[in-house]
Amino acid sequence: MAYRVVILASGAGSLTQAIIDAQDLDIEIVAIISDQSQAQVLDRARTARIHCQIVALENSRERWNREIIEIVAGYRPDLVVSAGFMRILPAEFVERFPTINCHPSLLPDFPGAHAVGDALAAGVGITGTTVHWVDAGVDSGPIITQMQVPVLAGDDKAVLHERIKKVERGLIVATIALILPTLERHV
Repeated sequence: MAYRVVILASGAGSLTQAIIDAQDLDIEIVAIISDQSQAQVLDRARTARIHCQIVALENSRERWNREIIEIVAGYRPDLVVSAGFMRILPAEFVERFPTINCHPSLLPDFPGAHAVGDALAAGVGITGTTVHWVDAGVDSGPIITQMQVPVLAGDDKAVLHERIKKVERGLIVATIALILPTLERHV
């Protein structure tokens, strides 16, 4: 029986697409959840015939926290993958569901939403991507895997981020394959 995976995503969904396309992963993507009703990732989910759901943060953060926990619990995931999900998950969520995130820097350097720009501003010659366990902090959970990406002369934020994304797509799939045997199954 395949491992049950829920993907959380807010944007275009290139990481999600890499996971959808990964033929060697013993997973069933049981849902793709977004906080953005117009996110392109939802189109990718529909094309792949994967159930998608929107959990928008409207007024109350406490209500949103309860809602995301209840909705994800209903899918009984073995693993939650944050793939470009631009919300901090509540502590109760990450304590309940094993959750990984792909971040566009070599953590612990440059946590947060502006990692690529921060790396450029710092003038580093090497940046990269990190897949880590999500905890209650911001990009502070234990590192699982990392890959370096060179910063080239003339790079701007968009060019460097696209080069990082190309590496991230392979790394997220490889990392999922690496950790699946360590997960507790919800069969």
